[in-house]
Amino acid sequence: MLFRYNTSITPKPLAIITPLKKSHIQAAISCSKKHGIQIRVRSGGHDYEGLSYVSSIVPYVVIDLVNFRNITVDVPTKTAWVEAGAQLGEVYYRIAEKSRTLAFPAGVCHTVGVGGHFSGGGSGMMMRKHGLSVDHIIDAQLIDVKGRILDRKSMGEDLFWAIRGGGGNTFGVVIAWKLSLVKVPATVSVFNVTRTSLEQNLTKLVHRWQYAVSKFHEDLFSRIFIETVNSTNGEIAIRTTFTSLFLGDVDRLLPIMQETFPELGLMKQDCVEMSWIESVIFFAELPLNTSLDVLLDKTLEITISGKGKSDYVNEPIPGIALEGIWKRLYQVDVQSFQLQFSSYGGRMNEISESSTPFPHRAGTLFQIQYLVFWVEDDIRTFELYVNWIRSLYSYMAPYVSKNPRGAYINYRDLDLGVNNPNGSTSYKQASVWGAKYFGRNFDKLVQVKTAVDPDNFFRNEQSVPPISSWVM
Repeated sequence: MLFRYNTSITPKPLAIITPLKKSHIQAAISCSKKHGIQIRVRSGGHDYEGLSYVSSIVPYVVIDLVNFRNITVDVPTKTAWVEAGAQLGEVYYRIAEKSRTLAFPAGVCHTVGVGGHFSGGGSGMMMRKHGLSVDHIIDAQLIDVKGRILDRKSMGEDLFWAIRGGGGNTFGVVIAWKLSLVKVPATVSVFNVTRTSLEQNLTKLVHRWQYAVSKFHEDLFSRIFIETVNSTNGEIAIRTTFTSLFLGDVDRLLPIMQETFPELGLMKQDCVEMSWIESVIFFAELPLNTSLDVLLDKTLEITISGKGKSDYVNEPIPGIALEGIWKRLYQVDVQSFQLQFSSYGGRMNEISESSTPFPHRAGTLFQIQYLVFWVEDDIRTFELYVNWIRSLYSYMAPYVSKNPRGAYINYRDLDLGVNNPNGSTSYKQASVWGAKYFGRNFDKLVQVKTAVDPDNFFRNEQSVPPISSWVM
């Protein structure tokens, strides 16, 4: 939970419900409908706009699925049932407990709740090899607006399609997901290579990376983190960290890097071989000797505020435009922001954009995530940092996807537009943000929503609206 949603003026729920069994959720839905109370569903709390626990639609209650975290792994069938309140780290741990050569493609941050992560698509370090989390979900259990418990067969393929990427708190309360696990090699390789603007031509290196990612082997995922740091001589420098997961050993990795991205100068001593589950610890930026038990730690304390935005890039950003980014990065305090470029391609190019609601597939070079953070809890600081990230986002418009300009729903951004608090909205109003998140899949999501929740009971500021809620 971001600190900016923990203030005296933040709307508070009438109650926080922590159900112990399915009937408690059914009762909460029934009671809320009867008394005109809205529901927010929380699985982990990583929510950029706080929509899983804060509502402008009042009165409201929060259904916190913290007690729904059971995980059952079946190695012979390579499947697992995971309840929606479990965190990604718990999922990874329980799979590794049974097999070190099975895994599941999902996010880096191990404290993210699976309910929200899967509801928005679920990108991660293995998506170039295996696609998204939702590409490997084969069944689910959902409690609908009528209080019925539905599985894939009883809910039908349209609703099953919609919940795998169409956004949380929209179609019902998903209480469990059935996952198809993927095979991983016994040994994977990882590296973090850091370069700064004071050492070499950083613009040329980042520019070249954009051309290299489309040629990477599907076993190789690459991400770069861009931020500013204080150098030893007191100057402020831009630091770029090239971080990668390779599903194989170093002897296979090095020739691939030397052929596709020699400019990085990757050397054997830069790389570390480990098991896949150990790579989860590595990318969580924890010491390599950290016990895997940390993945079961359910505590999450965030004492900073932040704002996030996202983009998709289809063609390399010109060097002169990168220079413009660096110029804007110097305008904010050191370590108060981060840009992330995450490579696409591979398996992502092979899956149809209509196979799930998540449309950002073939033709996407990489995704950008913009993050800015601040500590001071006052309106002046809030406006300073939010206006800065909005300005950077505006600057990037010519260099990212267009018609529509894409965005990732798991990096929720209310700047893109919101529904009316009373539940009514116009198709034109909703389709602005809907097209950014879902592309041409938005219309089908509207049809599914209209069929399963015509009165728009499950809703938030950016939930898919049914046709019955449209106004002229």
